[in-house]
Amino acid sequence: MAAQDDTITTPRVGRRPGSSSTRTTVLAAASARFASDGFAATTIRRVATDAGVDPSQVMQFFGSKDGLFAAVMAVPDTALARFDTAFDGPDEHLGERVVRAYLDAWEGPPAESEPLMAMLRGAIANDNATTQLRDFIQSRLEHGASGRDGADTTLRAGAAAAMLVGIVTARRIVGVPALVDADREALVATIAPAIQAVLVTG
Repeated sequence: MAAQDDTITTPRVGRRPGSSSTRTTVLAAASARFASDGFAATTIRRVATDAGVDPSQVMQFFGSKDGLFAAVMAVPDTALARFDTAFDGPDEHLGERVVRAYLDAWEGPPAESEPLMAMLRGAIANDNATTQLRDFIQSRLEHGASGRDGADTTLRAGAAAAMLVGIVTARRIVGVPALVDADREALVATIAPAIQAVLVTG
């Protein structure tokens, strides 16, 4: 007869099993929290508490609140990367890079543009969604501008966000003829100086 196995199994330490189901649980909790509290008031800690996980797990899955919101809204990482890399480089051409990045994201490959357009259409019909979209875009602009001079970064990022959302809405949702018919490069050349003036203080 085989000897009895007296080995004691030690519980594994670390991230709990079932990471896929945990991620789904966090996304569901985040979706509900964003819907009830809005983007600005939602925190990683509150979402983690709702999902019954540690905040570090939320960060491990999504990296930041912006990343979590993007995942809830099915916005791909490539779109976030476009927004962030627009701030790489000298301030001299910042407005042009930002406008180009936002137009490229909203009017680019369907994998990027369709989720963003869904957010925009939802914002048109729902005040809460409007606030979430505005705060999300402002957060990306604040994140990019945070290392630059100027004490009123939040105000400048908010103004730029309003301008960019307005341009995309007029071009893709309302269908303002002059903007719909405008060549992409002409649009960038026209809008970039205004965004430059808002984001970069002299």
